[in-house]
Amino acid sequence: QVQLVESGGGLVQPGGSLRLSCAASGFTLDYYAIGWFRQAPGKEREGVSCISSSDGSTYYADSVKGRFTISRDNAKNTVYLQMNSLKPEDTAVYYCAADPNLVRLCILWSPGDYWGQGTQVTVSS
Repeated sequence: QVQLVESGGGLVQPGGSLRLSCAASGFTLDYYAIGWFRQAPGKEREGVSCISSSDGSTYYADSVKGRFTISRDNAKNTVYLQMNSLKPEDTAVYYCAADPNLVRLCILWSPGDYWGQGTQVTVSS
């Protein structure tokens, strides 16, 4: 069964950090670009960060540049999103997505072939 499972969300104070994980099962992530997206209540889904399958190139939304870092560990079939200096406006459900097409996922921020169920991130004092 092909599956992406996110974990690592939770409640954190402004200025705090979280690390999200996206673990794949039923397929190998080696040949897929992986993206992180988020959706806050009443807002459209937005692309946050993305990493290529080939050379590890990374992409970030302007709102998270300098604060978030995406990385991948193909041996563990997992992609991570390190989130530092969190702000209340980062509050959302975070999803990971996989797509063999880098441009579609990381440039156009279009829906990938596979999606996880999401993990809630809440930044509040």
